[in-house]
Amino acid sequence: MQTIPVRLAHAEYDIIVGPDLLQNLEEHLKRAGLSGPFLVISQPRIFKAAGQFLKKRFPLALIPDGERAKSMTTVTRLLDRMAALNMTRQSTVIAFGGGVVGDVAGFVAAIYMRGVSVVQAPTTLLAQVDSSIGGKTGINFRSVKNLVGAFHQPRLVVSDSTLLRTLSDREYASGLYEALKYGVIRDAGLFESFVDGIQPLLTREPDAVGRLVSRCAAIKAEVVAADERESNLRRILNFGHTVGHALEAAGNFRRLKHGEAVGYGMIAAARIGLALNRVSQSDAERIESAIALIGRLPSLEGIKLRPALHALQHDKKIRDGAVHFVLPRGIGCVEITPDVPLELVRETVKALIHESKNRR
Repeated sequence: MQTIPVRLAHAEYDIIVGPDLLQNLEEHLKRAGLSGPFLVISQPRIFKAAGQFLKKRFPLALIPDGERAKSMTTVTRLLDRMAALNMTRQSTVIAFGGGVVGDVAGFVAAIYMRGVSVVQAPTTLLAQVDSSIGGKTGINFRSVKNLVGAFHQPRLVVSDSTLLRTLSDREYASGLYEALKYGVIRDAGLFESFVDGIQPLLTREPDAVGRLVSRCAAIKAEVVAADERESNLRRILNFGHTVGHALEAAGNFRRLKHGEAVGYGMIAAARIGLALNRVSQSDAERIESAIALIGRLPSLEGIKLRPALHALQHDKKIRDGAVHFVLPRGIGCVEITPDVPLELVRETVKALIHESKNRR
């Protein structure tokens, strides 16, 4: 087991990474000073595949499968359940699932009685390397991803690597795209080890996956500690997410998994960076090649350019009327750029959609 501390100005917690951690969940909760009543929030598919051992240990609330769970309707039903359990400010919500569960459970924990404790128990690779850490919570609203939300830091993150064996190949690959992001934005050594060691990662070799999760978690902990509310440095974590979120929205949050959308978004960012002379051709090509090593991204068939551009222009990353892009300067280094011409973005996204269709 590895412990990664997250130390913020007004909160601190640990990320623990290792196999079979949830078998001793009560012990980890006790060490973190957490008490009941508890409520586990999960989704049917996830709970059936990996959560049956929790069934008799904690009260359970299941939310709909997929991104559609991130709605006001789901939030209202969860608040009703929490009130029915007589949960108090000393109670704890346990998010057992991927990014959707973590976002929704974190959000209801943030607003119930003005805030109760939440423990993130991520079951997907993407959630373990990224979304379970840092306190971002939220739901989708008016077709905009995470438009309604709050910053609400967890009291504990339990990343049980054993759960990753239950993932489909597509779900697992989705997490690898997000993990690769950290090498591009912050750690050239991670990027190189990812590329050189891709085979053990693809076969889910436990030690290789454990090292990847721990390193990504440590990078995010470092960035969040420096900029909890995303006023400056933390914005680099949005690398690949500007175009990525636009493609997700244009596909009604059903065509692409989040990590896949980020994969496309990183390709777009590399190409935009190359066109603006922010990154060398060799580094832009290395980013695209590393993404390809994970596997072929799914087709963008059915995703239209106009809805994608509409979603992009309503993205939360707009500041002072301009869409801010995180663009690579090299491997391990990015910059936030506010002056990307919309026509360049349009042509880049158009090319991605066209290339995807021609690959069939």
